[in-house]
Amino acid sequence: MLERHADVISVQKPDVALKKLKVIIAAALKLSNSKGFQAMSLRDLSKESGVSMGGLYAYFDSKTTLLNMILTEVTDAVEVALANPPAEVVSDPIEHLKWLIEAHIRLTEDMQSWFSFAFMEAKNFPAKERSRAVDSEELTESLFAEVTVRASAQGRFRPGVTPLLPTMIKPLLQDWYVKRAKYRRRKVSVEEYIAAVQEMVLAACLPVDQLPDPTAR
Repeated sequence: MLERHADVISVQKPDVALKKLKVIIAAALKLSNSKGFQAMSLRDLSKESGVSMGGLYAYFDSKTTLLNMILTEVTDAVEVALANPPAEVVSDPIEHLKWLIEAHIRLTEDMQSWFSFAFMEAKNFPAKERSRAVDSEELTESLFAEVTVRASAQGRFRPGVTPLLPTMIKPLLQDWYVKRAKYRRRKVSVEEYIAAVQEMVLAACLPVDQLPDPTAR
């Protein structure tokens, strides 16, 4: 983020800039996820982060710029994490599909506040930023669609699997970070959730004789 927005961030010392930027972004995500980005004022952000109003302007010139900084990182994280699968899964669309599910859930586990922010605040974004959030979702869906189309073409799915499968997978992935507290209360681990989503998706598309044995886990 520091390198990407070097034209906006005026702090010259990288180590100082990086340390304070982490504090500012953490405070912005905390406030946004508790009271909403639109309701958050720069004065609120200054108080929460401990950075003066003047200090904040050394990192961004407006709330819209701050919004774009956060959304850019979310979109880039999705592309980096999901668009580069390991060679050993690429040749097998079923393994690739399972890998995509796991990679996405683990990414959102690591960046839970970032993804919650992008999901919960999207409806309030200005048109340009709302379009960017939609583009990020469509990127995720397109990666799943490519794998499911390949699986169907290779005869790995049973006949009649809906082409809407990638769209239907997305809410399962989102539920982990949007309703994280629910799973925390139930003591559901990230590994258990990954396995449950993989099992549910495969049950919807694999031939019955190829379904994994749930008792084997």
